[in-house]
Amino acid sequence: MADPYYITTAIHYPNGKPHIGHAYETIAADVMARFQRAKGREVRFQTGTDEHGLKMAQKARDLGVTPRQLCDEMSGYFRILFDILDISYDNFIRTTEDRHHAASQAIWQAMEASGDLYLDRYEGWYSIRDEAYYDESELTDGEGGEKLSPQGTPVEWTVEESWFFRLSKYQEPLLALYRDNPDFIRPASRRNEVQRFVEGGLRDLSVSRTSFDWGVKVPGADEHVMYVWVDALTNYLTGLGYPEKTPDFEKFWPADLHLIGKDIVRFHAVYWPAFLMSAGLPLPRQVYGHGFLLNRGQKESKSLGNVTDPVELAEKFGVDPLRYFLLREIAFGQDGSYSPEAIVTRANAELANSFGNLAQRTLSMIFKNVDGVLSVASKDDADVALETSVADAITELQDRFERLAFSEGLEAWMRAVFACNQYVDEMAPWALRKTDPDRMAAVLMTLFRCVHDLAIAVRPVVPGSIDRLLDQMGIEADARGYGALGSSDWFDTLVADGFRVDKPVGVFPRLEMPEETPA
Repeated sequence: MADPYYITTAIHYPNGKPHIGHAYETIAADVMARFQRAKGREVRFQTGTDEHGLKMAQKARDLGVTPRQLCDEMSGYFRILFDILDISYDNFIRTTEDRHHAASQAIWQAMEASGDLYLDRYEGWYSIRDEAYYDESELTDGEGGEKLSPQGTPVEWTVEESWFFRLSKYQEPLLALYRDNPDFIRPASRRNEVQRFVEGGLRDLSVSRTSFDWGVKVPGADEHVMYVWVDALTNYLTGLGYPEKTPDFEKFWPADLHLIGKDIVRFHAVYWPAFLMSAGLPLPRQVYGHGFLLNRGQKESKSLGNVTDPVELAEKFGVDPLRYFLLREIAFGQDGSYSPEAIVTRANAELANSFGNLAQRTLSMIFKNVDGVLSVASKDDADVALETSVADAITELQDRFERLAFSEGLEAWMRAVFACNQYVDEMAPWALRKTDPDRMAAVLMTLFRCVHDLAIAVRPVVPGSIDRLLDQMGIEADARGYGALGSSDWFDTLVADGFRVDKPVGVFPRLEMPEETPA
């Protein structure tokens, strides 16, 4: 039995509607979750919204609503987006849930029992937008002389009574973690940044606030609310039933992968493992900080007027073409750029013209030339060579996906698609129909098997389209995992059952540039 697999996105901050970055991260996590399910693993995939903190309280006040009303509305937009994008999450968590407050208070009490929490006075720089504290040495001067965080956000001098976490105590244990588990933080560039930060020395961390009350109450000190990152990070435990040792907790913790943006790696790779060490809990196996998604090479911002609604992108280009583009176009872990033209070009060249055309031609020729009847035929060297090249490419895809190198995996997949199209041209089954119908049938059956394997391989990326294709190929819904690869049992069963291919319907139509493209 394959090991269980637990993957999470960062929980998204809902002080506004979701943007393309939220879509990118969640699509990547969904592809990884579907990929692991296809391999036969029992998967737990969690996403959700991070709803506390000063930023949410201020936004609600500006809008004249309560923080809870703002959270309810904005969290709903994330659920709508994820449903549109075909995100197969198992749990959508909201940090305003009672179960999450209980979990956050439990980990607080565990850290307190370890002697790692103490009451003192905080004086220092704080960014409301980042919900983060910064040392003076990390700040830069803005154009007007104002202090800015490393992320370029405004900071303000804050003075208040606060509970502190003994982060300094965990400097050496954290460095040992990075040294002994080099894949704990990926890609390597992020690990190097975090390691340098920790080597520079860790100061104890302010972990409560008294200047506002929108958050989880500190146990035994109701005038304090927890620092939003203590609360937010605990969500990964909440979704498994913590603090109870539930069957889900026992099965899925520690998490296999926290998939997050590169701007919050510090919280996940420094604070989070330190909190867990303090609470006596196992550490996640990997934190992966992906890059930013840029609009025509520029970071999106309201001031530039280039903020894209991912719902609008999905409606204009289709969910699966958008999912495919984002993972194919961009080397995962690095920053990448998108534009309507790039989406249309990539989707048409590879999904419509290459794989879509291959599948459509194959099924059409079987429907027209052999009345849709599948048959077992002897293979010659060319057939065996093609099936071998397809199998090798799919093995490479699986290897690359396991390491989150999605674009490399899809590159290997495309090479196999090209090989199949070249095989069609070289075998010319339309000519064989007149000269050697038995050989024609063998060629078409080879193509049918290759299309099947290529479809199942790429199904985690474009699930809706592939399921429509596999429906036409007679493949049962429970036989679409990777266990069907490398075997002809499914094909022999279709032949024995007398399955016939009907006139096919294309699943990857060509895209046109919309008249009004996103900014």
